[in-house]
Amino acid sequence: MATQKRTVIYVSDGTGITAETLGHGLLSQFEGIEFRPLRFPFLDSEDKVRDCLARINEVCQREGTRPIVIMTQTNAELSGILHQADAFFIDLFDAFIVPLEQELDARYTRAVGRSHGHANPEYNSRIAAMNFALAHDDGVSDTDLKSADIILVGVSRSGKTPTSLYLSLQFSLKAANYPLIPEDFERDHLPSRLLPYRSKLFGLTIAPEQLHRIRNERRPHSKYASLENCRYEVAAAEKLMRREGIKWFDTTARSIEELAVQLMQELNLER
Repeated sequence: MATQKRTVIYVSDGTGITAETLGHGLLSQFEGIEFRPLRFPFLDSEDKVRDCLARINEVCQREGTRPIVIMTQTNAELSGILHQADAFFIDLFDAFIVPLEQELDARYTRAVGRSHGHANPEYNSRIAAMNFALAHDDGVSDTDLKSADIILVGVSRSGKTPTSLYLSLQFSLKAANYPLIPEDFERDHLPSRLLPYRSKLFGLTIAPEQLHRIRNERRPHSKYASLENCRYEVAAAEKLMRREGIKWFDTTARSIEELAVQLMQELNLER
C-alpha cells in the first residue's frame, strides 16, 4: 500500500514556531502518512498574505489534495483572506483564543510574537540559560558551576550537549555537562571540580553498540570508536555513577524531549 503524502503549510504573522510546534505534535499521532512541511512566517501585510494564498492553491492544484494549513494569525482581516484558499485549516487562535476570551471575560491583545519576544519576561532568562549551557559544554569551564541548575555527566557522545541545550532553550535551565573519560575511570572517582555539586549531578548512559555507531561516524576505525572501547567506557561510567550515587538515564531509545521532561521531573522532586 502506497504511503499517503500530505503537504502541511505553517502560516503565521510571527515566527510560526508556535504553529509548527503544536502542529508537529498533532501530526505525529498519525502513522503511515508522510507530511511535507512548507513555512510562511511573518505574513504581516496583505501582499504577503495574497502571495501565500496563491501558493496554497497552487499546492492543492498540483497535488490534487487539499494541503493542511496550520496557522497563527492575529489580524482577523488577513486571516479572512487566507481562509479563501482551498485547504483544510487549523487556526490555533480560533481554536483556543476565542474560548479563552469567553472563559476569562477579556479580549486578547492581538500582539504578534509575544510568546517569543523581548516583552516576554522569560525571554532574557532563556537566553542567559543558553549562554550558560554553551559556556559550560563538555567541561570547557567550571566557572560559576554553583549557578548551574543541573550538571550532566556521561561518556563522550552519550547525548549530553543536545540535552543541555534543549533544557536551556525549552525550560530556561542553566545546564552544564561534563565528560567522563578514561582517566576518571582509572582514578575511580569523580573529577574533583564536580564534588561540591554532587546534588546537581545526573548521568547519561547509552548502549555500547549505539555509541560505537555514533563515534564511528565521527572518528571511523579509531580506538575511541571501537566497540570494545565503547563497552569498557559505558560499563566503567555506570560503575562510577552507581558508586557515587548518581542517578542516570539511558539515552539509547529516548528522544531528547522525553529525556528532558524526565530530568525536569527529577529536579522538581528534589526541589
